[in-house]
Amino acid sequence: MNINFNNKTIVVTGAGQGIGNELCKRLYQHGAKIYAFSRSKGPLDELKKECPNVNVCTVDLGNWNDTIEALKVLDGIEIDGLVNNAGVAIIKPFLELTEKDFDDQFNVNFKAVFNVTQQIVPRLKSGASIVNVSSLAGKIGIDGHSVYSATKAALDSLTQSLALELGPRNIRVNSVNPTVILTKMGRANWSDPAKSEPLLKNIPLHRFGEVFEVVDAIVYFLSERSSFVNGHALPLEGGYLAC
Repeated sequence: MNINFNNKTIVVTGAGQGIGNELCKRLYQHGAKIYAFSRSKGPLDELKKECPNVNVCTVDLGNWNDTIEALKVLDGIEIDGLVNNAGVAIIKPFLELTEKDFDDQFNVNFKAVFNVTQQIVPRLKSGASIVNVSSLAGKIGIDGHSVYSATKAALDSLTQSLALELGPRNIRVNSVNPTVILTKMGRANWSDPAKSEPLLKNIPLHRFGEVFEVVDAIVYFLSERSSFVNGHALPLEGGYLAC
């Protein structure tokens, strides 16, 4: 699939590590002009070294006003794509979750997406694409994920609502909904067979996803190859939902 992002401007949140970081590198290879946002300065600096023309900005997206201030770097710029990738996962039994756990996850996984998207929509060009990085946990119940799942279910609902509202402006909104993805953190969290096997047995491919497989899907949604795809949540789960 020949995809070209020359003369396209893409905003990516959560760009410091994992999926967001690899996405920025891929988009850079495809010729995009990228604005990369993360609260992790060190990884952003490393991204800048590898991809010198990427514009990096350090901000805690969980802070509403700081985020609005940081996004002013985009003033006067027309944007072709937004990827809301930043996320927080605090996996605990329901009775052990605290108010801070609740707020930290909703502030980044949902409220920050609302805030960033609301600020950027007026800057989006006709034909632009928004991609929200959700989770399979937004569609099914997973042990220990009660709040995290709720944030992703809310994000999926927002995706559909925005697809309806922004579609008449020729702006598409979709989400990708992966299961476990083997980022550095994912490998560490799911390396114990006692933890991973109960989930793997429900995945017909009997493996977890790789970062590039999520990046491929996001790039597709950002590209003109998906010009008639709007309001969808794409499960990336090796057949889990078929079981």
